[in-house]
Amino acid sequence: MPVFDMVVVGSGGGPDETNLSGYLIKPCEAAWDDGIIALEAGSGYGALRHIMKCNPNIFGERPPEEDPASFTPLTVYSNVKSFLLTHAHLDHIGSLVIAAGTLGGSRKRIYGSPQTLRDLETVFSGRVWPKLATYDENNTSFRLVYHALHADGKYSVIFPNISVRVMTISHGNNDSGQYDGSCFFIRHDPTKHEFIFFGDVEPDSVAVQPKNITVWRAAAPKIPHDLSTIFIECSYQAGRPDDVLWGHLSPDHLVQELITLATEVVIARNASKSRTGLRPRKRQRKNSVPPEALYGALEGLKVYIMHCKDMFSTERPINHVIGDQCRERLAPHRLGVELLTADQGMKIESPICRHDSSSNFNEMTITKFCIPKISKQQEGI
Repeated sequence: MPVFDMVVVGSGGGPDETNLSGYLIKPCEAAWDDGIIALEAGSGYGALRHIMKCNPNIFGERPPEEDPASFTPLTVYSNVKSFLLTHAHLDHIGSLVIAAGTLGGSRKRIYGSPQTLRDLETVFSGRVWPKLATYDENNTSFRLVYHALHADGKYSVIFPNISVRVMTISHGNNDSGQYDGSCFFIRHDPTKHEFIFFGDVEPDSVAVQPKNITVWRAAAPKIPHDLSTIFIECSYQAGRPDDVLWGHLSPDHLVQELITLATEVVIARNASKSRTGLRPRKRQRKNSVPPEALYGALEGLKVYIMHCKDMFSTERPINHVIGDQCRERLAPHRLGVELLTADQGMKIESPICRHDSSSNFNEMTITKFCIPKISKQQEGI
């Protein structure tokens, strides 16, 4: 059963300002015209204009008699009902800030952790940018309304049929101490199926206070039947020293995080067998799960790599280079996970499907369009 549709407006991590984190999603049973969630807001109007020029039908076929000029990036973003932000770094909020004064359509809510919203307030302060957002639902002079999401283990409705659970993750340290970001469990309420979307995140092996493990433990019991897709960053190429990761992942660290997830999945499945009266082969403590027990543990899970930082030092797109490095390092562990890259201009049609005995788990498609440095080839997922 299809669940979500997504258009990747931007998937890079800088310094290319034309390709920054920005994703548009909706329930697949709804039309794009019914409303959209903007997941991150690094790239926006400008990037989408180029995408729509290359593929005018990325949001579906338009009526033949419709004036092409009537359907533009401005009209797409006028249908955005909610912005969902992992943190307030500029590469994740830039297009929202620039376009805030011209956003059409109904009032829009900005969802994020309390800290994310406080940080965004410093931008919409009247100094860096005009004050264009408020916490006051009744103040109709503002088109943007802040709404805090708390890491309390609960799901909050942010859109018809869509709820979000936020979890706190570490994005490194600065002069003020640890800088926290967010990870979202985004759930389609009618089916209870969900996917995970990480903001910028550092590896637990480097973090002063490891927090990714709590995400993996929350996800493990749901994989792959109720949770079959994860979007996670891998900003730097292999070989980058830990002390200059600046709160990000590299291929070796991403692989280690996936091994940790696989370990938690095995533990969760063993615990489930015990509860249902089925005797597991052997109860394992986390640190004693042997490597062979992880073989195939993540079968049915798809992981999209994003937020790769383009240093303009490779002929191939940097996310494809980093993706290959991740796959090479992951292969010996035989976890069964499918590792993919999120490309700018990609349309992910029904990226998450509910798995049952009558469905083909791989009945999902993506299409890549003529964005610079992105291949036009089609790839099934």
